[in-house]
Amino acid sequence: MKTDQGRKTRINVITLGCSKNLYDSEQLLGGLEGAGLSAVHELKARPDDIVVINTCGFIDTAKQE
Repeated sequence: MKTDQGRKTRINVITLGCSKNLYDSEQLLGGLEGAGLSAVHELKARPDDIVVINTCGFIDTAKQE
């Protein structure tokens, strides 16, 4: 994907939650990059970015682990 300015659209992955989420985000980034997409982790967003927020519904359980 390209923007109106000709830049490649960047996918910005933001991770919230536990370390398991960080691992999942790293796997997602690898898959996106493997598909030829521009993917970054938690950089300052640009207006042309797609932002994916990876979070967890089990934060209390994860903290106990």
